Amino acid sequence: MENLATMVGSKGLVKRDEFVRILIQCLYSLGYEKSAGCLESESGISYKSAEFKLLESSIIGADWEGCIDSLYGIKNMTDEQRDTALFLVSQQCLLECLGRGDDSLALSLLRKQISKLQVGREKVHKLAFSLFSLGELGLDKVHDDCDVFQELRRNLVNELEKLLPPPITVPDRRLEHLVERVVGSQIDSCIYHNSLDPVSIYKDHSCGRDQIPTETIQILSDHKNEVWFVQFSNNGDYLASSSSDCTAIIWKIQEDGKLVLKHRLSSHQNPVSFVIWSPDDTMVLTCGNSEVLRLWDVETGTCKHTFGDNSFLVSSCAWFPDSKRLVCGSSDPKKGICMWDCEGNEIKAWRGTRMPKVLDIAVTPNGEYLITIFSDKDIRILNVATNAERVISEEHPITSLSVSGDSKHLIVNLNSQEIHMWDVEGLWEKPLRYKGHRQHKYVIRSCFGGVNSTFIASGSENSQVYIWNRSGSDPIEVLSGHSMTVNCVSWNPRRHQMLASASDDQTIRIWGPNPSQKMHLKGLI
Repeated sequence: MENLATMVGSKGLVKRDEFVRILIQCLYSLGYEKSAGCLESESGISYKSAEFKLLESSIIGADWEGCIDSLYGIKNMTDEQRDTALFLVSQQCLLECLGRGDDSLALSLLRKQISKLQVGREKVHKLAFSLFSLGELGLDKVHDDCDVFQELRRNLVNELEKLLPPPITVPDRRLEHLVERVVGSQIDSCIYHNSLDPVSIYKDHSCGRDQIPTETIQILSDHKNEVWFVQFSNNGDYLASSSSDCTAIIWKIQEDGKLVLKHRLSSHQNPVSFVIWSPDDTMVLTCGNSEVLRLWDVETGTCKHTFGDNSFLVSSCAWFPDSKRLVCGSSDPKKGICMWDCEGNEIKAWRGTRMPKVLDIAVTPNGEYLITIFSDKDIRILNVATNAERVISEEHPITSLSVSGDSKHLIVNLNSQEIHMWDVEGLWEKPLRYKGHRQHKYVIRSCFGGVNSTFIASGSENSQVYIWNRSGSDPIEVLSGHSMTVNCVSWNPRRHQMLASASDDQTIRIWGPNPSQKMHLKGLI
């Protein structure tokens, strides 16, 4: 057992000499060389171990046999680490032989020493090729230039310092790494963390509920019937909504965080089931229920194009990242999926007798995957470049789909009163599950939100809005205010403390932090 005098910390878990050595390394890495030297002198603890000092001395003095002996003398190295270190040392020796024109010694070293190391044929072949091409190594004009060789030897010392295991060397920037891990762990365990501001290390980190939207800050009542869909623009400056009153509305967010009506889009003959922003936020798509798809100019509020006709009833649509292509799915299995440009020209189509009806569709923000909901319970993830696909089958009917801003995850709402989150790459065998809201009869849409898509929000048939931290299955907040089913929610992607909800009560509620808690309003203005 370690003597308590050799330990630091209230629990006696940290060895004093290791702690001081890491402090010295930190001072050197921050450029405080005099302070680091003083600490070494006062503590009697050296940043560099005796073994590494010997190895460094041999390298600087070009004592290659001494280097090799030192490496074989280090006990706690893996075979892979030792072979890699021996390769680096032998490579330096070979380069210096080549630089001096001693090709025969270099060839002998290559045959007897380097070729025996388990470092991969490619590295050995590259060195062998260098015997015939000094220019490849930048040594065609070096020859016996001691300054260049000294620089190469110093680089070798730095490489070995990163390669060799503790306690021979200290891992690079070890103190910063340990502090970052602690801060990261505290942020991960903080269920309300929703800020891009740096976290202070003077105290343990913990956020309050004032970091997320919990209070109604505005009610929008311009729709004349049920509001079915809301979505914030990608730049966070606008909100679009659609309603069973056969209109869609584009709202502008002012500097004070309040929303005002910018355009009312009124060409549909049927209720407008959804509205989708183009990635560059210059256009929106609106889809009438069992009707055509319309493309609108955001600045002027005019309809630029109408897609499809009475023979192609759009059930869902999504944009590709270039804002020049869109993809639409049809509730008619015979129509499948179509990709159009903004002028309505068909670029590509997925059709066939085995094509089921499409309930919802999304394109990951990076444009790599096309994700569709087929036949109530199936999620199809298609790699656009390779056409490779996989299918996730749920046990209960899916009503909606949403993709995270980093393109890594998707969530689906199920009528079993659960939300499931899957990874897009297909690494998970089971989804993460979120529960607490009410959904049985209607289409309810959820979304990711907050900094790094940390949160999930959803509407509910019991007139409330639910918020989860992705790390837990139970909601962290339940927001009351609506009087009827909440159909859709949207979290502002730039103003991380602003949330919108659309309800059958004909209103849209804008949610923000509780002002009475002296919340920092930077995210809202």
